[in-house]
Amino acid sequence: MWRIILLSIIQCLFLSGGQVCLKFAMNRMAKFSFTWAFFSELLTNWWLLASGICMAAATVLWLYIIKHFDFSMVYPMISISYVFGMLAAIYIFHETVPAIRWVGVLLIMGGVVLIAK
Repeated sequence: MWRIILLSIIQCLFLSGGQVCLKFAMNRMAKFSFTWAFFSELLTNWWLLASGICMAAATVLWLYIIKHFDFSMVYPMISISYVFGMLAAIYIFHETVPAIRWVGVLLIMGGVVLIAK
């Protein structure tokens, strides 16, 4: 049981890390346009590369997880990434997260605990 929880947490960290890097990448980009300049800038955006690496790692780990564990148990576990996303919003992007969003995340985590038992 602890193995699946640990693997899910690591997978969710990669997934959330990829989203954080994607946010940094998009913040550095100019307004979208179908021009060579835009796509050239996109292809040289190191944050976008970091996002892709994190997403690839999350995907490879996810493939391992769904091969070796019951899908009905592991799929809800990826909602752990909501907690990491909220923490990233607060500590990395300095956003204010209202209490009602935390209540929603806690309800989701309660469901994960029920499924993990």
